[in-house]
Amino acid sequence: MKYSFRNDYSEGAHPKVLQALTDTNALQTCGYGLDDFCTQAAAQIRALCAAPEAAVHFLVGGTQANLVVIDALLFSYEAVIAAHTGHVNVHETGAIEATGHKVCTAPSPDGKVSVEMVEAIVASHSSEHMVHPRLVYISDTTETGTVYTKAELTALRQCCDRHGLLLYLDGARLGCALTIPGADVTLADLAALTDVFTIGGTKNGALFGEAVVLNTPCPRFRWHMKQRGAVLAKGRLLGVQFQALLENGLYFEIARHANALASRLREGIAALGYEFGSDSPSNQQFPILPNCVVQALEDLGYEFEVDHPVDPQHTCIRLVTSWATPSEAVEGFLQDLAACRAV
Repeated sequence: MKYSFRNDYSEGAHPKVLQALTDTNALQTCGYGLDDFCTQAAAQIRALCAAPEAAVHFLVGGTQANLVVIDALLFSYEAVIAAHTGHVNVHETGAIEATGHKVCTAPSPDGKVSVEMVEAIVASHSSEHMVHPRLVYISDTTETGTVYTKAELTALRQCCDRHGLLLYLDGARLGCALTIPGADVTLADLAALTDVFTIGGTKNGALFGEAVVLNTPCPRFRWHMKQRGAVLAKGRLLGVQFQALLENGLYFEIARHANALASRLREGIAALGYEFGSDSPSNQQFPILPNCVVQALEDLGYEFEVDHPVDPQHTCIRLVTSWATPSEAVEGFLQDLAACRAV
């Protein structure tokens, strides 16, 4: 294998995260996330979010966080609104439906949920014979690499307020969303505009872990966590990692690295004359390549996801960079892509 651009969690953890785990390895703490490390990490997050009243919980993975949050906040007859590309709709094996909540979707060319989509879905569910849409699910970055602006989030917040809806932002790749050039959204903005959001660690330098930031009351949230197998006995492992990631801005520094290398990929691929399936400014890029070029890259040992076939001769692939991606891997890929194109 030359290099894998398949995802942003192929590697283990950032060295500073590993060092923090090593330094605290022999310490004895209480379990289940009630230790001082989790308490201090939660305090760090509340400070960064300017949300002193927010409840912060640490879970192991993104799908786990999504299903626990949604099931904790909704009654049995209430449903989720999402883009058709949304992670809860496509890549979680029906986890949300398995909790008893329907996911109502609308087509989205850019992976974002718009006010118009929400209004249409709310209007089409008008009686007790249908599920009641109650929560709007968005992801940032989206599954197509796009990023919400503050204006878009504000418009969604206002729409949710008009209809009595909750707004939930899945931040599995939040680091990249907040650090693209020109980003105008901060953690404090998210705390003010959403009812709940997550800060993803798994895809940005942690071995595993997602922080759930609840800005709306849910007094029995830990009961929901326990029932869903989301209370980790060695919960301090989550707190230690988030403390390390948040110290001195490391979380944002390494996300900028991933974005910068993705930008270099996009620039180099575009210079070769190829188009993209998504206008992504973040660490996921979706070039459209001839099938013969895709095969040649695979034969060279590169790994990546096939996103979708475009036509009989072309395929859209997904290239993902991470905190650990070396610039040499990106430059090598661009050189090999140019050689494949020439052939």
